Amino acid sequence: MHRHICHIITGLQGGGAEKMLFRLLCNTLDGPFAYSVISLTDTGPVGQQIRDIGIPVNSLRMPRGFPDPRGIFKLYFLLKRSRPNLVQTWMYHADLIGGITAKIAGKLPVVWNIRHSDLARDKIKRNTILTAKACAKLSSKLPNRIICCAENAKKAHIELGYDPDKIIVIPNGFDLDRFVPNIRMRYAIRKKLGLSSEVRLIGMIARFHRDKDHKNFIDAAASLHVVDPAAHFLLCGNNVEWTNPELANQIRKKNLHKNFHLIGEREDIHKIMASLDIATLSSSSEAFPNVVGEAMACGIPCVVTDVGDSAYIVGDTGIVVPPRNPQALAQAWKDILALSLEERLEIGRRARNRIKDMFDLRSTAQNYQALWMSIMV
Repeated sequence: MHRHICHIITGLQGGGAEKMLFRLLCNTLDGPFAYSVISLTDTGPVGQQIRDIGIPVNSLRMPRGFPDPRGIFKLYFLLKRSRPNLVQTWMYHADLIGGITAKIAGKLPVVWNIRHSDLARDKIKRNTILTAKACAKLSSKLPNRIICCAENAKKAHIELGYDPDKIIVIPNGFDLDRFVPNIRMRYAIRKKLGLSSEVRLIGMIARFHRDKDHKNFIDAAASLHVVDPAAHFLLCGNNVEWTNPELANQIRKKNLHKNFHLIGEREDIHKIMASLDIATLSSSSEAFPNVVGEAMACGIPCVVTDVGDSAYIVGDTGIVVPPRNPQALAQAWKDILALSLEERLEIGRRARNRIKDMFDLRSTAQNYQALWMSIMV
């Protein structure tokens, strides 16, 4: 008989936590567990993907940032009726609301999942900080265990007051069957962009958000353009389109609109990654950035800012630069582009091998399942 794991998450729109939940479910469908998912807010595109693989999803439609009592009562009755063997929560608000409700509904075992690593007041909403602090005070009593996706996140939350004895690090894993080097996709994507295979293409996959620091990327592109005017730049993600006036104006002010490709949010990220010469992360804040590992799995050299666990993921297979330093970012691009094709391919091979050795999604899924089983024994 399958044991029932109920996942409670703040929302299912399409961020890193939501996508990790979906990948985890996909890779544990044949295991000893049955699943259900509850979103505190909306269903979103990821919720529909989860339904498509046969897992029930309930949305409480609570307003973001406000613990609506009606939603909490609905959550209570859902847990009371389904009686899961364990509740796995994702992100602060779900950790707090889901954890407390699970205990009231039947003293259910609870595992929290933390996705942030930088709790600076200028980077995160006040309501979220207060929720994280409330979780810290309850961390020694409420959850059975606490999963952090990054060593950096573990350290930050212990400093905030989380119980260090409860925390375990399980890094995100990457699908090595989906994210692969693919020369055919390189040609296909570039053809759609109107580019030849020889054009140097530097890209970043990230939603438009201040933490992703697209301005840093654009300023670095302007610096590279001075010495390499033929290089092109690709940006992909939610609200990363020419209809975004803030982003478009930043590019046009640098007179780079002919060299930039803004393609919005895409489902074929594995194909986009395979088309690049360099994958970049220009962020000022991260925890465990999935896009870096995905690019490495595709055999693409990476240049990343030294935030979160980015440097740990890349290791010696790419270049790490300080955040908010476009000159350093541009110089790292120049250094990689100055290498021969064979040298760049060798970097890509080592990058993929690092992901295979350290961040295989199957190992991540096994670690989650082993933790759940140890709690339910």
